[in-house]
Parts: sequence; structure tokens; C-alpha cells
Amino acid sequence: MAVVNMDLGKESYKIEIERGLLPHIGEKIRKLTKAQKIAVITDNHVQAIYGDKIRESLQQGDFHVRIIEMPAGEENKNIHVLEGVYNELCDFNLSRDDAIVTFSGGVPGDLGGFAAASYMRGVPFFQVPTTILAQIDSSVGGKVAIDLPGGKNLAGAFYQPKGVFIDPDLLDTLPTRYVHDGLAEALKYGCIGDPELFELLENIGSEEDLRNHMEEIILRSVLQKKKFVEEDRYDNGSRQMLNFGHTIGHAIERYFNYSTYTHGEGVAIGMCLLTEQTERLGITEKGTAERVIRAVHHLSLPTSIAVPALELIPEIMHDKKRRGGEITLVVLDKIGKAHLLKVKTSELDKYIVTE
Repeated sequence: MAVVNMDLGKESYKIEIERGLLPHIGEKIRKLTKAQKIAVITDNHVQAIYGDKIRESLQQGDFHVRIIEMPAGEENKNIHVLEGVYNELCDFNLSRDDAIVTFSGGVPGDLGGFAAASYMRGVPFFQVPTTILAQIDSSVGGKVAIDLPGGKNLAGAFYQPKGVFIDPDLLDTLPTRYVHDGLAEALKYGCIGDPELFELLENIGSEEDLRNHMEEIILRSVLQKKKFVEEDRYDNGSRQMLNFGHTIGHAIERYFNYSTYTHGEGVAIGMCLLTEQTERLGITEKGTAERVIRAVHHLSLPTSIAVPALELIPEIMHDKKRRGGEITLVVLDKIGKAHLLKVKTSELDKYIVTE
């Protein structure tokens, strides 16, 4: 088992990574809380496969359990679904001495975490992520949110979990598309800070090879996330480096109303398009874009989009990283090294070319 300590003072917690962890979640959480009740926030896909197993595990930890099931999909990470979750928490009579477990991918993790942060002004919660994307990114670092009609993650909070439990075996039932969706975030970590992780991903030979390296991919990714979160808990400086590919990626997701491209696919396209341009502008080392595009393609992810850049720019204007007439982009110097670049929104067309 790998254990990563997230050092955040009074908000510190441990991230445990181990195959076969799910049956032991209840006993592990019991050591961290005196809660009598636990509300598990999950989606209908995960509930159908693992709902009975998470209930049994938590009951073995001597918890009274309520499963709160929400519909799967980014389009459901909204205030209406959140209201339904609040109502179920009230019906369960969950108190501030009890706890919430988010058990699924990034959508229930984000929405459930925001429910935990806001219900009764804060209830302890634990993350048990079931997708690669959630295991290496959204479950770590304390960003919780819902989407608004005006944009993604516009209502949210910084609220750290009390523990994160990552079981790579849960990925065995994940559709192949969503395995590769999560690998876009792992590739991002390689691009901005871990060239050895990048090389590992660009040389993966098969799905079996990928599975054999999955624990290493998860651990290396989590260590990168840990570094940036500890440096910049509230996302005012270096933590923004984690947004590499996301400004364009979020715009693509929004443009297609979260129905055509997954989050990871949008990020993959964003990394490729931006790096092509920054290399042309002399900001990025020559040959870097070719490596990024080749690695993205190797992971069966899209590298481009048939949408004029001018149609994406209005979507970028809804990005929460925009400050007045400026927005901060994450650009590569080379594989393994990146920096933040403030760009005038009037000049975004220099950095985003899709045709």
C-alpha cells in the first residue's frame, strides 16, 4: 500500500492507494471519526455495480448507512440535483457529528463535496473515487463545486476531505473510453512536472501494460497534485499550473453542452492546441508539441477539434480564471516544465488556433 500525506496543517489527511481496499473502507473510516451515520453520495452507474459492497463495508465499520443516488453525467452537477441531495440528508437526519462519503467519479465527488461543505455549514467527508480522473485529480486537494448555467464549477468551495481511499481494482469495471479519459490528467502531470511519468505514458504498449502500471501512474500523479496543493492551497499561484489544457478543454465541454467530449478529452485537445501555438510563438521548446500530440494520440484521445477558435473564445470568457481583461494560461517550456502566462483576453486568438 502507498500512503501519501497531504500536509495542510489542521486540515492534513492521508491518501491511501491499494488494490482490494474497498472491503476495508468502513474500518478505516471508523478509525477517523466517531460518526454514527454516513451518507454515501454516488451515481446510478456506480450504485448498480458497487452499491451493496460499499454499504456492507461501511456497516462493518458500525455505521448506519444511507445511499444517495444521483444521475451520472456532468450535466447533472447542478443546483437542482444538489437540492435533492440536501433533502435526502435532511430526511436522514444527518448531523454535523456524522459524515459523508463520495463514492464515484468526479461529478458526485465535486457535488457531494460541495454538499458536505455547505450542509449545516460543514460536515466531515471522505472520498472514495472510482475513476482514474477522480483518483488522480478531483478527489485530491479540496476543490468542490457545482456547475452553473454560466459556466463550469462556478459555485464551489475549498473544503478538504478527512481521507481519500483509492482502490485501483475499481477501475476494472470502467469502460475503456473513461480509462483513457482519466489518463489525459496523468499526461498533464507529466507535461508540467514529471517527465518520467510522461515517458511512461507515451510508451504504454497495451491495455494490459497499462493495468500493470496503473498504481505507479496513480501514485506519481497524486504526488504531483500534492506538491501544488501544499504550495498553494487556495489556487492563487502555482496551483494554477494544474490547469494546463483546461482553459480550452472547459470551453470545448461547454460549447458541446457537456455531451460530446468527456472532460479528459477536452483537456487532451486543449493541451495539443495550446502547445502547438506556444511552440510557433517561440515560447515552447521545438519538438514539444509533436511529442504531446503523439502521446495523446497513443492514449486514444483526440488531438484537435473541427470548431473555429473564434467560437470557443466566448466560452473561455466564462472561465473562472479570467480576471477582468486578462486570463492566465499554463504554457510549457518543455516536457516536465511549465509556467503561468497572463494573456489579454483580446489577444486569445493568438494562442488558440483550431483550423
